[in-house]
Amino acid sequence: MKKWVLGLGAGLLALGAVVGARTAMFAPEAVADGSKIKVATAAPFDVNQAAEHLGAAVRFKTISNQNAADNELAEWDKLQAWLAATYPKTHAAMSQDKIGQTLVYSWPGSDTAAQPIIMMAHQDVVPVTPGTEKDWKHDPFAGTIADGAVWGRGTIDDKGSLVALFEALEALAIQGFKPKRTIYLVSGHDEEVGGTGAEAASKWLATRKVKALFALDEGGVITSDTPMINAPAMLIGVAEKGYMTLKVTANAAGGHSSMPPKEIGTVNLAKAVVAIHQNQFAQELRGPAAAMVEVFAAKAGGLTRLAVANRWLLGGLITSKMADSPSSAAMLHTTIAPTMLQGSPKENVLPQSANALINYRIAPWDNSALILAKTREVVKGLPVTVEFGEKAPREPTPVSSSTSLGWQLIVASAQAGHGGVIASPYLVVGGTDSRSMAGVSDDVYRFAAITLATTETRMIHGTNEHMTVKNLESLIAFYARLLATAAG
Repeated sequence: MKKWVLGLGAGLLALGAVVGARTAMFAPEAVADGSKIKVATAAPFDVNQAAEHLGAAVRFKTISNQNAADNELAEWDKLQAWLAATYPKTHAAMSQDKIGQTLVYSWPGSDTAAQPIIMMAHQDVVPVTPGTEKDWKHDPFAGTIADGAVWGRGTIDDKGSLVALFEALEALAIQGFKPKRTIYLVSGHDEEVGGTGAEAASKWLATRKVKALFALDEGGVITSDTPMINAPAMLIGVAEKGYMTLKVTANAAGGHSSMPPKEIGTVNLAKAVVAIHQNQFAQELRGPAAAMVEVFAAKAGGLTRLAVANRWLLGGLITSKMADSPSSAAMLHTTIAPTMLQGSPKENVLPQSANALINYRIAPWDNSALILAKTREVVKGLPVTVEFGEKAPREPTPVSSSTSLGWQLIVASAQAGHGGVIASPYLVVGGTDSRSMAGVSDDVYRFAAITLATTETRMIHGTNEHMTVKNLESLIAFYARLLATAAG
């Protein structure tokens, strides 16, 4: 017995030594800061005038409806004419090409050997849900300035970035800035309904053999109350999940509901949907989510640092904790969401065909073919078919570097206005136009230098969307510093 106790004690001591050593030596892998970058001073600008400009941009109803026939195409023409009139120095310095309603601006650099940079912000916005207009503090398309903010649909997603980019470019042009790297500004017209404009812009750039140092679009922000550290953090998207929908169909004899047979299509469909939903993909701490957790653990210290430094032992606890929040859980796996059901056209008719649409957001380590195969295996034995939906699957994007020059330029330019705030890689669980730039850029990043509490992100695509004047000022200054530092 004594030998057993001594052996156990020795084992525990050895385990403690390993855990302690790993904790002491722990540091985030492959995440650079911007300390080696000399950041240029932002060109001067008038933030109050910029707020007026953002309010004006909101008034153009460039709404991407689900049915494109409902779009008011003239609103895009009006917005683009307004941009030209409002930012004359920028339009004099940059050439402009239109691909449909998508805009591609080019400001030629003096060093033709230097890789260009691509800045992005889209023109369109989502509709306001009918019946919710009364819930807004201010008319969602009035661009009202009140309570230290600009209110309205698109102030954050994404006309805030569009106006901020033009304000920064105009300030640089007025100052007489001459870029060494060529600057491209890509402004898609339909990001909210698929991003065909950005795809066309990418092909346009590819024909000109563009290979940018980096592309920067929306996607991540500075969260003021970041989980794990309870402090601000810059979440810079280095990848985004893929997108696909599967259609599950159950065919049956149909007929009158007063004489139901043993096999009913809607019941078989329900069984299939439940089986698919119950067989979720395993949650794994890997990829951008793992890099993010490492950065946060290094900042938090204490038991958090100990747990992350010893994921081989305590990884399950970390994953379990992250899974408590839908937003963080989504970064750990491919998600499965049944979204639409269709059966009989009348309540007393048994459908001959019932179907369900299952939406998947694909983790960087999965792919559409694997998901289709798994789903078919899950419903094997049920009288249903599983096929891809109408839209072709969109695979996950490549994961961009968090040590590259592009990463460091973005981090340094952001931290110059937010000293002491850490920067972390981040997996964007939604979709952005930037995914189309993977073939024409070494790295693609998704970040806007605005500060939001985690609860405030709900207003994006929701009610009472607004951009504070303070955030607008931060965003313009960030773009002005980044453009002058990266291209100067």
